[in-house]
Amino acid sequence: MLIVGAKGFAKEVLEVLHQNNDAEGSVFYDDLSTDLPEKLFSKFPILRNIEELTAFKVENELNNFTLGIGNPKNRFKMSQKFKSMGMVLSSTISPKATIGHYDVEIGEGVNCMSGVVITNSIKIFEGCLLNLNATIGHDSVLEQYVELSPGVHISGNCHIGEFTVLGTNATVLPGVRVGKNCVIGAGAVVNVDIPDSSLAVGVPAKVIKSLL
Repeated sequence: MLIVGAKGFAKEVLEVLHQNNDAEGSVFYDDLSTDLPEKLFSKFPILRNIEELTAFKVENELNNFTLGIGNPKNRFKMSQKFKSMGMVLSSTISPKATIGHYDVEIGEGVNCMSGVVITNSIKIFEGCLLNLNATIGHDSVLEQYVELSPGVHISGNCHIGEFTVLGTNATVLPGVRVGKNCVIGAGAVVNVDIPDSSLAVGVPAKVIKSLL
């Protein structure tokens, strides 16, 4: 598996692969950082450019990649880049996550980390990042490339728009709709609908800035 990124969150994605007994043969890609070793944890190669990746891909029949970076827009950009090379975007789902058995749809490229709880009748679109101990209640929808920081709680019947980020320990109360391209601050409690492209913070959450 190719993990896009080779720093903080990429290490957590590697742990999920390890939990699933899939870490062996993993390789990282990072063409930005200049302070990385040749191999991560003295074991996993780090590819530095597309030329290295192309050669490694052919030699090792490497076809699948997963996202080891945060920030929805960056995740989307990198997923498009590697898809254009004919690679397949894959999810990494921790066995230490709890996922409902009925009417749950999880798209390609979702990172679902340890402690996540997903109940029933949930739809999660491509590229979402569900960080440590996040919870998603029944009949909720996360559109593509939503990012839930650690400890986020999404109540039942909620809808989170694409490319939205919810900060650590934020809570969305039942039936609330958060628009696309929003940022919800850490610890916020969202009890009313939030329009597209808004920054909302506080308890209860209030829109303090347009992100247009």
